[in-house]
Amino acid sequence: MITVKRIKGGTDNCYIVADGNQAILIDTAGKACFDMVAEECDKYKMKLIVLTHVHFDHAENAAELSKRYGIPVAYHKKDEELFESFDKQPLKSYGLVGLVVLGLSKKVLRNTKVEQPEDHIYVAEGDDLSSYGIKAKIIELPGHTHGSIGVDVEGEHLFVGDELDNWIRPGVGHLYNDLEAIRQSADKLRHLGDRTVYYGHGDPTKNEKY
Repeated sequence: MITVKRIKGGTDNCYIVADGNQAILIDTAGKACFDMVAEECDKYKMKLIVLTHVHFDHAENAAELSKRYGIPVAYHKKDEELFESFDKQPLKSYGLVGLVVLGLSKKVLRNTKVEQPEDHIYVAEGDDLSSYGIKAKIIELPGHTHGSIGVDVEGEHLFVGDELDNWIRPGVGHLYNDLEAIRQSADKLRHLGDRTVYYGHGDPTKNEKY
C-alpha cells in the first residue's frame, strides 16, 4: 500500500513515497532542511531521489542524500544546465503573487549553486519507476523549467513540482520560463483526471481545472 509523507521546509515541500519499507524521495528541499529530510528518509530503505526540476529549493540536498543512501538521483536532461547556473533558464512571473515570489527568489537563485550528484540518471516521459519499488511513471511538464517533470503514482498520487502551485489557491505555477508551455502542462495534468495533487509549494488538493 502506497503512503505519502510530506516534509515541509519553510514554504517548500518534498515527499517520501513508500510501499512498505521501500521508498523514493521526490525533491529534497534546501540545505537548511537537510537534517529534517534525512531524519525522515532514515526510516525507510531509500531507492531513488527524483527531482521535479533543478532549483535550489527542490534540489540542493540531492547530492548529499544520494551519497548518504547510495542511490541515484533522477532528473530530466534538459535541466542539467541549471546545475551550472540558474541564468541558463531565467524565470518570469505573472500576477501579484508571482511578482512577490520572484522578487524574493531571484537573488537566492542567482547566488546558490546546486551540486550535481555524481550518481544520476536521466528520465523522460513515460519512464517507469517500478524497478525502484514504486509503481510510478514520469510525466514531462515543461514550462517552469525546460526539464520540469511530474510523477504519477499508481494513478492516484500526482507530484507536480512547480508546474502548479497552491500559494493561495491551486493554479498554474506563478513562475515560468515559458508561459505557453506551463499552461499546456497544466492542461495535461487536468486531463489526467481524479488524482491527489502534491505541490512543490502549498497544501495537497484534488486535481481540478487550472
